Amino acid sequence: MTQTRTITVAHSPDADDAFMFHALANNKIDTGWLTIKHELCDIETLNQRAKTAELDVTACSFHAYPYIADKYVITRAGASMGDRYGPIIVSREPMNPQDLDGRKVATPGPLTSATLALRLYNDRVEPVHMNFNEVQTAVLDGRVDAGVIIHEGQVTYNDLKLFKVVDLGEWWHTKHELPLPLGCNVARRDLGHDVIAQFSRCFSASIRYALEHRDEALDYALSYGRGLDRSRADKFVGMYVNDYTVDIGDKGMQAARLFLKLGRDKGFVTSKAEPEWV
Repeated sequence: MTQTRTITVAHSPDADDAFMFHALANNKIDTGWLTIKHELCDIETLNQRAKTAELDVTACSFHAYPYIADKYVITRAGASMGDRYGPIIVSREPMNPQDLDGRKVATPGPLTSATLALRLYNDRVEPVHMNFNEVQTAVLDGRVDAGVIIHEGQVTYNDLKLFKVVDLGEWWHTKHELPLPLGCNVARRDLGHDVIAQFSRCFSASIRYALEHRDEALDYALSYGRGLDRSRADKFVGMYVNDYTVDIGDKGMQAARLFLKLGRDKGFVTSKAEPEWV
């Protein structure tokens, strides 16, 4: 296939996504006949937009995938997996994990993987959905008893004198000895095999380029770090751009299937669709 094709790729305006997409966004690699336009949007909005299949390729939460599986397949590259770490439940005052029962807990959106992980951890909490960047403020203001923080908040919550109640990635690994599946990238099925395969090659090359040119890619990622200094941006990127990101692999796929199965068993995931990778 040699005809030029343009696709829109949507992802979160976060340091780890910026790191992954640096080479594509800044023309560091040859994409051949494929032209890629970038669109930045928060993850829960992307989860909801994917339901209408308006996006060619998009980041989404593993939790959201069963609801869009008829329209999208998952790329093996680009997974965000928490390997012994993940979204963190925080509170304004020290709190024992068992005291979460019946409490209002802010979440970054109903279809985020952080929300599903919270419900699997404790199905007796009362989730209060909001934009991810409002969660810490809601906890500090006392509007909720606790909150689940994602993105760079995982390395900055101490700055706000918030207290960790539980790291959901630590809990998941202790229970299942697997990484916690959080985010993935999906391509619309009707793009066709050639376009999806070409994008997948380009995306894998972009991730490898970033890992091989870490300082350069980190310079770009810092512009999306929302206040992170270089050291903490490097730490955060290292958490979510790793071997699983280059290729999710069998262990990562096993974790994703288990995550969604447990969600279905509890009634939190109402679609029976299984994850499918290309």
